[in-house]
Amino acid sequence: MTPAGTTGGQPVVLSAEETAAVRQALAACSRMLSWVKDHGGPQAGQLLADMTRQLASGRSPSGVIYDINLAIDYLDFAPAARSWR
Repeated sequence: MTPAGTTGGQPVVLSAEETAAVRQALAACSRMLSWVKDHGGPQAGQLLADMTRQLASGRSPSGVIYDINLAIDYLDFAPAARSWR
């Protein structure tokens, strides 16, 4: 996993515990956003759409949820860490 601009292009290696914590947080965000989108009513849906468009470079709520789930997939299917020497 290499977040752009944070490590000078060097891979970031997370421990199993760190990966699990990040995955748990992402899954909670995905569930929360999905629930609001599906069950929050028109005002909550509009608030969510406005928020994601402002904070996520114009993304729709569904687009943000997709990105979160893609990040979870990257964590779930990441190759094993290797030595970079």
